[in-house]
Amino acid sequence: MAGSVLWELEMSDTVVEIVEGDLLDQDVEVIVNAWNRNIIPWWLLLPQGVSGAIKKRAGTKPFKEVAKHGSILLGQAVLTSAGKLPFKGIIHVAGINKLWRASERSIRDSVKNALLLAREKGFTSIAFPLIGAGSGGFNQQQAKTLMLDELNKLAVPMTVKVVVFRKVK
Repeated sequence: MAGSVLWELEMSDTVVEIVEGDLLDQDVEVIVNAWNRNIIPWWLLLPQGVSGAIKKRAGTKPFKEVAKHGSILLGQAVLTSAGKLPFKGIIHVAGINKLWRASERSIRDSVKNALLLAREKGFTSIAFPLIGAGSGGFNQQQAKTLMLDELNKLAVPMTVKVVVFRKVK
C-alpha cells in the first residue's frame, strides 16, 4: 500500500505529490535515503528511521555500496542499488552534519542533488522522506516547506513524492 495522497501539485515539468504513508511502499523507480556524511563506518551505526527500515527490508548491500564512496559532502547525493527492495536504486543524501543535525542548506542541497542525480540517471519517478526531520532534529513542517520550495525551483520532468511517514495498519 503506497499511502494516501494528501495533495498533488504541478511545478513546471515536475509533478509533486505529498503522500502520507511508508517510503518503502511507494510506486516509484528510486527512493531517497536521508543518510549522514558517511564518516563513521556503516556497520558501527544503528540505522534508525528511514535508514533502519531500508536496512531491514533491503539488507546491507546498499550500505556496503555507499561506504565505498567514502566521505560525502553535506547535501551531496550518491546512488546505490536497492538491495532486496523493488526499486531501481537508492539515492543516499548527506542530510545531516557531523553533529547529526540538519539545516536549511543541508535540506535544500539534498533535495536538489538527489533530483539532479535521478534525472542524470534517467529515472522518471522518485520518493523522498522528509529530509532532516528524523534524527536530524528539524521540524517536520519546516522541512516539508523547504523541500517543496526547492522542488519548485527545479524544472525536472519527473514525478516526485514527498512522503510523510505514517505507519500502515
